[in-house]
Amino acid sequence: MFEGLLGLIHLVLAIWAIINIFGSTASTLKKVLWTLFVLIFPLIGLIVWFFAGPKSN
Repeated sequence: MFEGLLGLIHLVLAIWAIINIFGSTASTLKKVLWTLFVLIFPLIGLIVWFFAGPKSN
């Protein structure tokens, strides 16, 4: 059960990150690259995006 809860939390965070990435002022290429980074490297991608990713308006 605990693993399922962690998976759900990760899914919500990933969706939130992707929404914020596409709401940012970054170029389309950067948005796509950040989205791929968050999806391919789940935990590390979210952490790096949080500190260094494009910021929304």
